Amino acid sequence: MSNIKDTRERIIEVAKSRFHNRSYADVGIKEICDMASIQKGSFYHFFPSKRDLVLAVIDEFAYDWATGFVAEAFDPALPPMDRIDYVIDAAYYWQKSNKDLNGHIPGCLFGNLALEISTQDDVLRAKLNAVFTTAKDRFKDTLDDAAEQGIIPPLNSEVTAEAMLAYLEGMILLAKAENDPEVIYRLGPALKTIRIETSKH
Repeated sequence: MSNIKDTRERIIEVAKSRFHNRSYADVGIKEICDMASIQKGSFYHFFPSKRDLVLAVIDEFAYDWATGFVAEAFDPALPPMDRIDYVIDAAYYWQKSNKDLNGHIPGCLFGNLALEISTQDDVLRAKLNAVFTTAKDRFKDTLDDAAEQGIIPPLNSEVTAEAMLAYLEGMILLAKAENDPEVIYRLGPALKTIRIETSKH
């Protein structure tokens, strides 16, 4: 049983790295099998298609993301606005460490996949949208805490959280385009200034 689990996890780990550092379209099943040291029959035993594999990769990456730096950054024990600083720091160091290791910034896996395949597959789009919704909710909870504590004035936390997530993803995309993690620190402070007021209508 452990060998079966190990093989499946090995496939996912190889795919995660390649999908993130290159692209979904650019990475073939043969390459994944070769890098995971398995036969194609073993691959298809676990994943009927490459699409099934990328769905598993999204789930695995989302779990690692949610239980790793996101859980640390949005720890309710941290002062609310410090959580946003933590997110900026984490984004910077994640991209910088990847550049130091591989020579380029990989960007956000979820953002990369959304740009590449969300218009081609509604199931994948919905899966990615669920990940973004979870991230947006973390920002919303942080803003609600900050408003309740009087740190920031009342605002539309739902839409502001969505705008913050969009800005964060855009900032990472620009850093990837310039292959320069310093873009994140240069633009990061503006993330905390985004405010969308509650509609009075």
